[in-house]
Amino acid sequence: MSVRQRHVGRLSAALYVAISSLVAGIFLAGTTFFGDYTWVARVGGTAWIFLLSMIILMPTVTPWLRKRLAGQQDRSEHG
Repeated sequence: MSVRQRHVGRLSAALYVAISSLVAGIFLAGTTFFGDYTWVARVGGTAWIFLLSMIILMPTVTPWLRKRLAGQQDRSEHG
């Protein structure tokens, strides 16, 4: 088992937190520059987008990353 496979939880957490933060930041920028919304709506919407992104990405990123890292290990052992 490689070091990356042992730390797949940490790697996937870093990945889905980064993606969720990016999506929330894009939402905040969009509402700031292209909308006429109050700061409460902007911050609340940004938090909501971040939470929804986390809920969607948590169960999808970890198995994808685990499978990808296992595939890389198989290739390095066989070739």
